[in-house]
Amino acid sequence: MTYTQNLWLYFTLLFGIIVVPGMDMLFVLANSLTGGRRTGMAATAGIMAGGVVHSLYGAIGVGILASLLPSLFNPLLFAGAAYMAWIGYTLIRSSIVVNSVEADASRSSWRAFRRGAATCLMNPKAYLFMIAVYPQFLKPIYGPIWLQGIVMGAMTMATQAAIYGTLALTAARSRTLLVSNPGATVMVGRVAGALLVAVSILTAWQGWRMPG
Repeated sequence: MTYTQNLWLYFTLLFGIIVVPGMDMLFVLANSLTGGRRTGMAATAGIMAGGVVHSLYGAIGVGILASLLPSLFNPLLFAGAAYMAWIGYTLIRSSIVVNSVEADASRSSWRAFRRGAATCLMNPKAYLFMIAVYPQFLKPIYGPIWLQGIVMGAMTMATQAAIYGTLALTAARSRTLLVSNPGATVMVGRVAGALLVAVSILTAWQGWRMPG
């Protein structure tokens, strides 16, 4: 697999994960509905800032492991692939629906930004992604880990901005779509789960082909 193909695969999986309704999405939606587009965009910016922190520690962790303990890189890859497959399996079996959106009393953009960053940093889905998914796409054969981390971090921010920013700009319509179409919401989660399983199989196969 070439580096470009690797990035496209990462983007496909990243999009599938971010678009699944969760803490970050509901936070943006709540702030947009109660504080307007400006507050919603501030919340989106905060979540993007949290994503930068996640990307940073993910790249640093993989870089240290690849440099100091290269013999453990493949076992970690297999373990991450197995864990990623399990997450995908649970998503496929789950029924994610959005029943309500809690209102945020604050209409301050700065406060929405701070809370957005905190929400992202406390989001268990983000940690699962960084533990099980992110390392699968950072490989020494593609060049410096730190540079790959910057590229993938930028892709993460851009995807968050596109999805959550659109949600913030169309908050009322987005809320109606999420709440009134539970079947579509469930389907999104299951498609994301299937993507996780497929990528985990591909990752394990590539790791098996790589020299130990």
